[in-house]
Amino acid sequence: MIRPEPARWFEIIVARDDAFIALEALAAAGCVEIEWHGAPEARAAAAMGELLKDYNALAQRYRPYWPPAATQLAAERRAPTDAIAAALAALRAWAAAAEDSIGALQRCEARLAELALAEAALRELADSRIDFAALAQAKNGVIASLFALPAGVDIEVPDDVLMRAADVQAERLLLAVGPPESIEAMARAVAEANGRRARFPDWLQPTAEANLARVAERRAQEAATAAALRARIDALSAQHEVPRALGDIARATWCFEHGGAIALGDPARGQIFARITGWTVDRARVVAALEGCGARALASFPRPPRGARPPLVLRNPWWARPFEVFTKLVGMPAATGTDPSVLLAFVVPLMFGYMFGDVGQGLVLIAVGYALRNRLPVLRLLIPGGIAATAFGFVFGSVFSLEHVIEPLWLVPLEEPLPVLLVPIAGGAVLLALGLLLGLFEAVRQDQLAHWLRADLPVLAVYVGVLAGVAHPAGWALAAAGAVWSIAAAAVHGRRIKSAFAGLGELVERTLQILINTLSFARVGAFALAHAGLASAVVALAAAADNVVVQAIVLVLGNALILAIEGLVVSIQTTRLVLFEFFTRFFRAEGREFRPLAPPPVTIATH
Repeated sequence: MIRPEPARWFEIIVARDDAFIALEALAAAGCVEIEWHGAPEARAAAAMGELLKDYNALAQRYRPYWPPAATQLAAERRAPTDAIAAALAALRAWAAAAEDSIGALQRCEARLAELALAEAALRELADSRIDFAALAQAKNGVIASLFALPAGVDIEVPDDVLMRAADVQAERLLLAVGPPESIEAMARAVAEANGRRARFPDWLQPTAEANLARVAERRAQEAATAAALRARIDALSAQHEVPRALGDIARATWCFEHGGAIALGDPARGQIFARITGWTVDRARVVAALEGCGARALASFPRPPRGARPPLVLRNPWWARPFEVFTKLVGMPAATGTDPSVLLAFVVPLMFGYMFGDVGQGLVLIAVGYALRNRLPVLRLLIPGGIAATAFGFVFGSVFSLEHVIEPLWLVPLEEPLPVLLVPIAGGAVLLALGLLLGLFEAVRQDQLAHWLRADLPVLAVYVGVLAGVAHPAGWALAAAGAVWSIAAAAVHGRRIKSAFAGLGELVERTLQILINTLSFARVGAFALAHAGLASAVVALAAAADNVVVQAIVLVLGNALILAIEGLVVSIQTTRLVLFEFFTRFFRAEGREFRPLAPPPVTIATH
């Protein structure tokens, strides 16, 4: 078994203007986690906070009119605060120059929206006898207005308002005529229902046909005006280098948020160096990253500060790494804990293959796992699972659900179901006993051997004794010895007779629990029988057909269905047995996983 490996503490002193370059190089190396254990730099954090506050205020107003941020920037010798300050100055200059054009564009877009709404209403009401010119020039205490509501939304219409409704795509158009105060009340109700309002232009003609031509003409004019305004705004963006400014801000924000509380130094006080600290899993890559980026930096790897808790990384052979997913589903074991990935590399395929024993289907699983290994890394588990399924296919004599193509090396599951059920139970007992022994190794590393001898050793003895007692009377003697040891150890530790009874009660509870967990492994055999039953049903359906082509189609579709259903069910059952039956014997998720620094949101050009 391989223990998690703690990361190593590093400290980097870098020229303040090279903080960008150094941090980006470390992120690209993918081997550091930034962490700061010194006193927080309140002044630097406050300065960056104020700069980001100013940026957010500008973004709230102008973001819709900004071009996309630059996705590739040259490496620069600037501190993050200096870069974001310069970028904000460029954005403010752009905003001052573009404000009038933006205001004009907003008014133009509002007119375009009203024209689009009026055009939709005119098309729906084209067959009516409404005099649209009269509506646009309504007087004598009444006004006309046009509203649009989301489809399916109704509002209360005042009694003194005349209304005509029409459904257009995802909206409901309402043409309302009435007293101004009633129309305004209706407008408030529409706004509360997330609707919108448009006033009729005063240049409408009496007929819808004439108005549609006028609306199209006006829309073309407004669209041309809007295009010209956007072009003017884009030109100002290029003039003030807004894409680069936005890229600088994104990079500086990343540096501040993902780089941790880096000591950037205060140039006003003569501090020209920054300090980057954290954890690494590869000292050589850190040095190579700094040397390759050209930053003026010096790296050291001292002992971590007092109270620092190093993150952990799993170190396994290449063939066991896919099985780390089971460990990470629960959490990271402590530094003195055990990473069971190597053991799972044998146990998981055995359970999966036993439940999925078929030569042909196992080969399909291998092919699928290999084809999708990079697109969805967790599917790499299908490769060892498929290999085991192929092997058990020979054991059970099944090839694409056909049981008469090859002779079974052991038995046909449906003909002898009892051994198929008993073998996984025996295997589960061995696995759970190994789990208790793993707890012993952890207890030794954590200086808790006395606790393990008092609490876990009696459980192991009684458990093994009960299982062995089924085959030989000597097993019951071992179980009795375990019970006596539990009572004596509890009495000595608690120094009271009452503690002995408490220890015996705990022993009984834990032994019953692990025995029930052992019986849970019968589901491995049960699903092996279920798989054989489904295969038999598919073969029977194929045999019932008279046409060879139909038989082949039934076999292909039946095997595809088994692969889809059984693949999901067997994967779930294997995961359940590993996490809830095996891991509970020893695993404690008390460690902290190493999380490499995320790369910046922009690509850094190296030339």
